[in-house]
Amino acid sequence: MDNKDEKIVALQAEIDSLKTKLEKYTNNERHRKYYEKNKERVKENAKQYLNRLKEENPDKLKEYRHRAYMKRKEKITNEDNL
Repeated sequence: MDNKDEKIVALQAEIDSLKTKLEKYTNNERHRKYYEKNKERVKENAKQYLNRLKEENPDKLKEYRHRAYMKRKEKITNEDNL
């Protein structure tokens, strides 16, 4: 039993260290500042990506929209259940 407990503690410590390393790459203050400064350019790039996707791969766009619909539907049902 002692060996398992030590293993669990070691794995938990590794998870914590990896989470702290990951935080530096995900939604920190730099990302927010960049978006605030370049909001129009980011939106324009997203619009161009969608237009290119419409022409090149409409099935992928259909899949994205279906997934978004399913997530909205799931969110509404979860809110109703609460």
